[in-house]
Amino acid sequence: MSRLEKRMEAKLQSLFTNALRNGIPQNQLQRISRVENSIKPKYTTKPVNKKYYMMIFSIICVLLAAGIPQEHYGQPLQYLNALFKVRVFDPFGKCWLHPSYTTYDLMRPIAKCDVYRNLSEVPIVQNMTRQHFLQNFAYTGTPVLIKGGAATWPALNTFSYKYFKRLYTDMNAFEDFETYRCQFFEYKTNLRSLRDVFKMSKRRAALKKDQWYIGWSNCLPRIQTILRRHYQRPAFLPVDSESSSLDWIFMGGSGRGAMMHIDAVNRPSWQAMIKGKKTWTIQPPPECLLHSSKRLQVTMEPGDILVVDTNKWYHSTYIHPEGGLAITIGSEYD
Repeated sequence: MSRLEKRMEAKLQSLFTNALRNGIPQNQLQRISRVENSIKPKYTTKPVNKKYYMMIFSIICVLLAAGIPQEHYGQPLQYLNALFKVRVFDPFGKCWLHPSYTTYDLMRPIAKCDVYRNLSEVPIVQNMTRQHFLQNFAYTGTPVLIKGGAATWPALNTFSYKYFKRLYTDMNAFEDFETYRCQFFEYKTNLRSLRDVFKMSKRRAALKKDQWYIGWSNCLPRIQTILRRHYQRPAFLPVDSESSSLDWIFMGGSGRGAMMHIDAVNRPSWQAMIKGKKTWTIQPPPECLLHSSKRLQVTMEPGDILVVDTNKWYHSTYIHPEGGLAITIGSEYD
């Protein structure tokens, strides 16, 4: 019985008691009671529980706000505006809600746990051959760090914040980057586009103001052509494998890079360390934690290449203070 029904019953009982005291015969009151019981209530639905719906709304707001630090916005209205643009409404897309690590995680298939068994550390290999890579790592899901796999790439001496800024500025590429919706990863920053990255102050670009870490896809053909002069497809990849038409560049200063997540791509990937020093932490999905070590760590230095299937392994990254600005470039293969 609801609170409203209890109050009505108590009120009717009080009226009946007063009626008896005032001399109304009991048989008449009983007839009134039978009529009252035969009348169906006008409203059959429960009253709206405002507290319940406010709680649900608050939970949704917290989930949407995850990944957008409030400290970068001076006023609450500025923060809400950024939250709306980044997490809710996509003026160029077909969906009202943007995909996120949470939605990817909820939609992923259940993993097979064989790949995670008996792996206590990430293997490290010098002078990786194509045959050894194909037999042991290429499609097994086992991660591997190839020391010096990119040591001869010109990119190690060329790529820098200033180089990328000059290239994208001279090529007038910012507008096309946004028009073609090239992928941009803002992570835990208030940098919402590549234009924002290369228009930041010199002090912030030099990592003297705050820590920032971002990534983007190299999806403009005229930029791809220039950048790929400075690096090449890793020599140990199988001859008949096809590389992705897109490459990804990640750049940032000391501190946390990417938070723990799993990717929603279809192929394994490699990532080469161009500058700086980065530690990866990888772990199996929750359903496989009983079959292997909980977490593995491996550290990359300039010239190293890490191969890891980020569709199978949860992963996060940390940028070390030594080495200054960290730059990595990577792609997929099949």
